[in-house]
Amino acid sequence: MGDMVLILGANGRFGRNAAQTFRQAGWQVRLFDRKTDDLSVAATGVDVIVNAWNPPYDQWAGTVPGLTRQVIAAARVSGAMVILPGNVYVFGEDAPARLDEKTPHRATNPLGRVRIDMEAAYRRSGVQTLILRAGDFIDTVPSGNWFDKVMLAGLGRDRFTYPGDPDQPHAWAFLPDLARAAVALAGMRAHLDRFEDVPFPGYTLTGRSLFEAVQKAHGARLKLHRFNWLPVRLLSPVWKMGRHLVEMRYLWSKPHALEGTRFATLLPDFENTPLDAALSTALVPAPEGQGGLALAS
Repeated sequence: MGDMVLILGANGRFGRNAAQTFRQAGWQVRLFDRKTDDLSVAATGVDVIVNAWNPPYDQWAGTVPGLTRQVIAAARVSGAMVILPGNVYVFGEDAPARLDEKTPHRATNPLGRVRIDMEAAYRRSGVQTLILRAGDFIDTVPSGNWFDKVMLAGLGRDRFTYPGDPDQPHAWAFLPDLARAAVALAGMRAHLDRFEDVPFPGYTLTGRSLFEAVQKAHGARLKLHRFNWLPVRLLSPVWKMGRHLVEMRYLWSKPHALEGTRFATLLPDFENTPLDAALSTALVPAPEGQGGLALAS
């Protein structure tokens, strides 16, 4: 019997990629069904719990604290390490441009505070926890994130839409790479601290450089357009998701990058997928007018 991992949120972006990558690495993969399964039972005998649950923004305040308590309780009983995909929300609008594991968590906005409280709960719990912190996701299939739902939505009209200042650097992670890192770190869990905050450097790209890379991968000239935030702002008083989108808008114009020293210390031989190769698998735009942003990290 090999190592076993329990994936929470296997239908989501990180969870789907993690399940596939753990399985390919030879792990036994157990998928959790929130409708039918009991978490304490499902966690019995597992070595790692990947907490990839990602409720929509407007449900964070009401659901994340309870989900956090459930996962911690299950990990205490099973003795499993918890892997949590982290984000940059905890740092706040006034954070420095280079973010690492020592950068203070000083966000004051609601979504940032939810993430700060969640991470603090894991740190206090004594459960072995790995926060693998990443920027925005580039997925291999359309999954309702900013990249496929907004930026690529106009590719059929030779249009690339960016939601912020195209000249500011922004942190990105290709999900198969993030999942590979999670598997590698899970395999060395016996050598990790009880609480590890590991920034995943991924790609740091300005909107303009991402536009140029997409244009090259697309094989046709594109026009760079700025996302129109006015409808979102006008709807935000009656649209909870819209309020949260506006709340996090600052990240699209605030320069930020994840510093990779700790990551390189732990995984010195890790290599990111080259950006052009990542984009060649990701460049399938979501159909225009279908669905909406399903943002959570």
